[in-house]
Amino acid sequence: MRMDDYRESDNIEDRRGGGGVGVGGVGIGGVILALVISYFTGINPLTLLGFIEQTPIAHQQAPAAHKPPANDESARFVSKVLASTEDVWTDTFRQNGRQYEAPKLVLFTGATPTACGTGQTAMGPFYCPGDHKVYIDLAFYRELKERFHAPGEFAQAYVVAHEVGHHIQNLLGIADKVQHARQQSSKAEGNALSVRMELQADCLAGVWGKRTDTMKKVLEPGDLEAALTAATAIGDDRLQQQAQGRIVPESFTHGTSEQRVRWFKRGFESGDMNQCNTFKSSNL
Repeated sequence: MRMDDYRESDNIEDRRGGGGVGVGGVGIGGVILALVISYFTGINPLTLLGFIEQTPIAHQQAPAAHKPPANDESARFVSKVLASTEDVWTDTFRQNGRQYEAPKLVLFTGATPTACGTGQTAMGPFYCPGDHKVYIDLAFYRELKERFHAPGEFAQAYVVAHEVGHHIQNLLGIADKVQHARQQSSKAEGNALSVRMELQADCLAGVWGKRTDTMKKVLEPGDLEAALTAATAIGDDRLQQQAQGRIVPESFTHGTSEQRVRWFKRGFESGDMNQCNTFKSSNL
């Protein structure tokens, strides 16, 4: 992925080495175990992993943020990817008569306070609508390569673009509508809404990929395949099969590998966010 000439975003908060919030880290494998338990018990996996604090978030002290060091290539790459999402979505929103508000991206290690509770490494990258921030421990990329066999810079960029996709949903009011609908739904219906939410974020990540390549010609041979490999690796069916040896479709919250690939490709091939309405699609 050709990002050498791309600018770095100013919307980066580097909290690494800042002391966290005094909560022990959990391995990436822990999140899979928690998900398996939650499938059968109905308990929120974040609760199982101890991510939800009982004390008000206002009482938690976030580590001091600073810019990543100039010699940190991984952080610089993520910063450039974030900048590319800013360029793409600022232009896309303008074309649709809207103004884009860029999210912050927080780099952390172990644990950090967020407006959504305590974030930890084992959650993987995530977006918090309460503070409009994307959180990532860069150690996840090692897991993406070694555990999920999805190497490559475009696979890493896809992860960031997917979380920014959730920010887009938040800005457009989609996230609030889905949350309201889930509160009035059964568990199975709520899971189905979550799947549509996640697949739409995949599609929006595909739109970003197409548009940023049109703008800057950043993609190289094999890059698209790397993103599709990542999408395949984190499908609910693939993760469930690996973790528990069987698949429970009604417990899906992100979509199957095939669905995630299809919706990313739909966004990438069209470059049109209007093609990403998973909530009106009869065939996911």
